Amino acid sequence: QGQIWESANMAALWKLPMIFCIENNHYGMGTSIDRHSSINDYYKMGNAIPGIRIDGMNVLATTEGMRFVKEYCASGNGPMYVEMMTYRYHGHSMSDPGTTYRNREEIAFTRSTRDPLEFIKKSIIDAGFADAEELKGIEKRIRKSVQEEVKKAKESPKPAPESLMQHVFAVDLESDQSEMPSHIRMPDHAKSYWASGKAD
Repeated sequence: QGQIWESANMAALWKLPMIFCIENNHYGMGTSIDRHSSINDYYKMGNAIPGIRIDGMNVLATTEGMRFVKEYCASGNGPMYVEMMTYRYHGHSMSDPGTTYRNREEIAFTRSTRDPLEFIKKSIIDAGFADAEELKGIEKRIRKSVQEEVKKAKESPKPAPESLMQHVFAVDLESDQSEMPSHIRMPDHAKSYWASGKAD
């Protein structure tokens, strides 16, 4: 199925302001890109579509890189491929331990040299925006807030079926109004939702 290639081709022909973002964490499930791709420079795979590679582990590089990409695409130049170089510390899924196709040393090395949170913490401290103690205090407040929200979510009742289509379609972007479809087809057709309360 070539939906990406087809949409990229049409975007290039019609000079549409589309950004094709490729998240490259170096592994396709459990296979290294060196073993499963004939081209490792994914940002070059757009043929006539220009591409750029950005360090996705660096929030400053990502911000500035995407600022450039947005300006390029929004100026009538057509689409662009963006390859975000990142890394996942854990397995691809619950059944993937993440260590059968790579060693723990590789993971530890990447975490110690390219971790995005450690990078931005160091940058903030080096720039004099905050010291280590201030950042530790912020982290504690955030962790506490997250734990409180998780607890609240777990204690909340299950949402009503009619809330399934709320905030899906916007009447406008300024208010909290939403437009509900008259029907939502569920995997089990008998459990499908009709706004009228019954099948049309």
